[in-house]
Amino acid sequence: MSFKINLLICFFILHLWAATGHKIGIYEIKKGDFSVKVTNYGARIISVLLPDKNGKIGDVVLGYDTIGEYVNDTSSFGAIVGRVANRIGGARFTLNGTLYKLIANDGENTLHGGPKGFGHVVWKVSKYKKDGPHPHITLTYHSTDGEQGFPGDLLASVTYALEDPYKLSVVMKAKALNKATPVNLAQHTYWNLGGHNSGDILSNDIQIFASHITPLDQHFIPTGKIAPVKNTPYDFLKPRKVGSQFKKLQNGYDINYPLDSTEKLKPTAIVHDKKSGRVMSLQTTAPAVQLYTANTLVKKGKGGFVYQPYSAVCLETQGFPDAVNHPNFPSTIVTPENPYFHKMLFTFSIKKY
Repeated sequence: MSFKINLLICFFILHLWAATGHKIGIYEIKKGDFSVKVTNYGARIISVLLPDKNGKIGDVVLGYDTIGEYVNDTSSFGAIVGRVANRIGGARFTLNGTLYKLIANDGENTLHGGPKGFGHVVWKVSKYKKDGPHPHITLTYHSTDGEQGFPGDLLASVTYALEDPYKLSVVMKAKALNKATPVNLAQHTYWNLGGHNSGDILSNDIQIFASHITPLDQHFIPTGKIAPVKNTPYDFLKPRKVGSQFKKLQNGYDINYPLDSTEKLKPTAIVHDKKSGRVMSLQTTAPAVQLYTANTLVKKGKGGFVYQPYSAVCLETQGFPDAVNHPNFPSTIVTPENPYFHKMLFTFSIKKY
């Protein structure tokens, strides 16, 4: 990265600090040999350290070495994305008779809240406990009426907490302060259980507890249909390798799965990297999960390692994409009377065989 670009990024970081009054920093929560680092720029997870089957500690999330690189990031590494995650078709929607025009940043669509969505703003650190029995950090962000085209003021928060050994809880909340508004927050970490620099994840076993997908048109916008996964490459009801059906796909996975369970905290997915022995199990209160296999990723990351396509798996629990334009999808509208709540629970373990 050139000196001129570095200087511009430094000026931009200073501008963000001056504009928000919140300094950009890095915060660690730690329990034994389990550590998670977060930055309040985009409320991002920037590292997760935990042992493999041989006790060797490794970082299992993709990312960068410096805050400046996150400011310049276009891949949403580790970010809380919103106000509405995923895509909104045509960068517009109608709510209570009013047409809202958003900022398009993915062709004619809005992706992850727009060019300055929640992953590209400075959040306030409102609570922080590094270690002890209940390590946690809570970050908050006040999104103003009209920001990126969305209606109403919104107060959003995310709490990252370490629970029992090797459990990471992510709780996202949002309260509409004066108007109804769509809200669909997602945690966009790129996971590689073999280690961030271990290569592709195609040999990882994955199981997704979902019998259906929401098919997409050529612009990656849901058609409105809900289709069964049976006899398709999208069927992960039983564990199988991520790359086992790649030949039947155009370019990896980037698809929404409505979850089968009706439990409040639903079984969502399990990923197993046999080489390291690490297993990640995910549960959520959200109705769906997006499976994304970093299909177009080419980035210079931590330690200068160049991440390539399929070097990570993202499991973004969420409301249905483009729900504001599909009345048959579960509503993502939040009102002052009905706040938003979304929990993810990651449980890490080891299989030695």
